[in-house]
This record gives sequence, structure tokens and C-alpha cells, in this order.
Amino acid sequence: MAYDFDLYVIGAGSGGVRAARFAAGFGAKVAVAESRYLGGTCVNVGCVPKKLLVYGAHFAEDFEQASGFGWSLDEARFDWATLIANKDREINRLNGIYRNLLVNSGVTLHEGHAKIVDPHTVEINGERHTAENILIATGGWPQIPEIPGHEHAISSNQAFFLKELPKRVLVVGGGYIAVEFAGIFHGLGAQTTLLYRGELFLRGFDGSVRKHLQEELTKRGMDLQFNADIERIDKQADGSLKVTLKDGRQLEADCVFYATGRRPMLDNLGLENTGVKLDKKGFVEVDDLYQTAEPSILALGDVIGRVQLTPVALAEGMAVARRLFKPEQYRPVDYKMIPTAVFSLPNIGTVGLTEEEAREAGHEVQIFESRFRPMKLTLTECQERTLMKLVVDAQTDKVLGCHMVGPEAGEIVQGLAIALKAGATKRHFDETIGVHPTAAEEFVTLRTPVGA
Repeated sequence: MAYDFDLYVIGAGSGGVRAARFAAGFGAKVAVAESRYLGGTCVNVGCVPKKLLVYGAHFAEDFEQASGFGWSLDEARFDWATLIANKDREINRLNGIYRNLLVNSGVTLHEGHAKIVDPHTVEINGERHTAENILIATGGWPQIPEIPGHEHAISSNQAFFLKELPKRVLVVGGGYIAVEFAGIFHGLGAQTTLLYRGELFLRGFDGSVRKHLQEELTKRGMDLQFNADIERIDKQADGSLKVTLKDGRQLEADCVFYATGRRPMLDNLGLENTGVKLDKKGFVEVDDLYQTAEPSILALGDVIGRVQLTPVALAEGMAVARRLFKPEQYRPVDYKMIPTAVFSLPNIGTVGLTEEEAREAGHEVQIFESRFRPMKLTLTECQERTLMKLVVDAQTDKVLGCHMVGPEAGEIVQGLAIALKAGATKRHFDETIGVHPTAAEEFVTLRTPVGA
């Protein structure tokens, strides 16, 4: 049977665009459907605008520390509307770049909501198109628990478009999105409370990292409330919000921001017309080749719920394009040693196993850890400390994990990720000459194991 397209991609986010562009470059006839915004979550309501807001929040510290270096500044003033307007302009520019990337690659772009009619047919804007392969890359969507008054809360989608900076913000959640936005609001001057129902935020991260960040955020004056959850939200006559906790306490806020998880975006996608199956959490089930239970339909990125990171979606998109249309270049995605950063203030950078994971996996480990006040802060009153940690297999000397909390942690750990991916040992670290004076050199001068 002759199809209209070799590949029809639903979703123009990072993974979908990468798969479409490279498939077209390999000679395939490709179409992409997008109902919201080109670039997906990352470009529009995720990592890109968030990082811009993190930069904005960090200036407060820079101004505060400048006097130690001889700079006298007039009183600094922050304008939220200017930051948001400039952010919007940059996102619009990136939307245009994504559009050009697709069109210049020879991809047909369909703007509208696509629905799968059968395993080889997609309907969009009243028209039907057939395809040999359909790729679902529709991403995720934030979800707010349906407690009484949940309609008064916002998610990350709305946070990027607030008309003004709230004076009092209550951030709910313990994952990286909650921690990052709490840092943004706090850094920009809002009275910020981070509320989490568990013992300590960032579950799954190294224990030293979690505790160190807790200490640093407390030093900065952020209100951290653990083992706490919201019962209901009531809007007051003056527009403020009264938040009642499950333990009976009440808090007041001008904004309640929920960052308590994301769900796969499968609304009205037509999966009931196919044999595609979902797992217990509602994500699309795929095999190692990203094929669903319906052979002609594939899925990748956040919608499959594996590792929900933009670079991972990009790698998955490349793998799909190569396997289908350039099999001699196909390489499976390696999910080991994926570096990641949390753009909290201070930043977190991490790659490899946590100390807890290494011990649970049966490794006899040596821990090398350093906490120090960065050189930049020695002329200031700031008492922030940086954490650097290596998890090493005591038998093989192999570095199993690398963790950092401090300025530019993501930038530093990216380079170290290459070393860990290549199988670096502690001896390799020890024999590497450091760049002096930098914070990064601490990773190659850690000599004594903790507890030794």
C-alpha cells in the first residue's frame, strides 16, 4: 500500500522534531502535527524559560556581593514585567527557529490537533493522512491534585505568564521543578515557602546533596516545611489565598504553585482506535525500539515515562529516525550515566550512582567529599558553601558517581560525565592536574575518603 507519508509525528517538541528532521534528511517523507507551540515543553514552558528566570533571580546575589569587590551600587530595583516580556521575545524567536528547522528539512508541518483514526491514519483539521509509521511524541502536562480549591492554584504552565510577581508564594512539591521555582520566586524577592509532604525534597538524589541544599536554602531565608500537605485552598475577599494544611495549620499566600508531577499528554489522541497499551501510570508502553503494541505506532520522550529529560528525548528521536530510515547508523540509546542538573540556587549537578544506589547495588564504596566556601565569596559576607562528592568502587577504583551543589554545577558535571562514561577511575582523577584557581579543581584533589 502506498502511504501519504513514511513517518507522521504527533508533537513538535524536542524528540518529535529531532526524529522528523533526521528522518527527512535520510530521505523519508515526513509530516509533523503540533496543536500548541513549536519546541514543546522545554522551549516554551520548561527548561529554557526557567533557566532565563533563574539567571534573573541570581542577580540579587551578585548585587549583594558586589560591595566586597569595591562596587557601590544604587538601590537595585526589579521589574517582573520586563523579565517576562524579554523572555517571551526570546521564546518567540526560538519558535521561529524550530519552524525553519522543520520546513528547511523538507518536513510538512500541520498545525492543529491530530487524532489517530487507525494504525496508519491520522486526522487533523478535518483531513486524513496515511503513514507507514506514526510516532507519538506529545510529551507531558503538569497535574494539580483535585483538592477543594485546586482551581485557585497554578502550575509551571501559568507561572511563566504571571502578570506580576506575587508577594507571598507557596510552592508545593519536592521534585526539581518545585525546588527550582522556589529559588526563582525567592531570589526575585517574593516571600517563599516550599511545602513537601515527605521527609526531605529531591527523593532519588544523593543524600548528601539533599541535605546540603536544605542547609543552603535555609541560610538564604527560605521557609522549608516538610511532612506537610494541603487539605484545601480558599480564596479570600481581598484576592489572597488561605491554605489549610492536613495538620490543621493555616497559611496565607498570594500564589499557590503546584509542582507535584506530570502526566502523559494523551488527551483525545485516539489511542482507543489502536492496539497501543498504557502502563500502570498511564504512560505509553514501548519496547527497546520504541515500538508500541501496535507495530506501526511508536512513542518516545516524556510520554513513555522513562527518563524525562530533553537531551534524552533528542537521543530517542535520533535512534528512531536511524533505525527506520538509516539502519546502518542505528545505535540504541544508553540510559546509563546520564548527567543532569537542577537549576536551584545554588545549582546541583550529578552523574552516575548516588551513594545509596551504589550500596544497594552491592558495591563496596569509598566516599570522597568536600564542602568549602568558594573563592569568589571570600571578600563578601556570604557564607554559602559548595559540596563536591565522588562515589568510588573500593575494589575496582572506578568512579561510580559524581555530585555537586554550587555555582555552575551543571557546567562542571557535564565535562565529568564524559570521564565517567569512559570508565574513569579515582586514579585518573588523582593524576589529572587541576585548573587553578577554580572550584572544579576540587574534584581532582580529593585525597582522603570520608571516615578513613
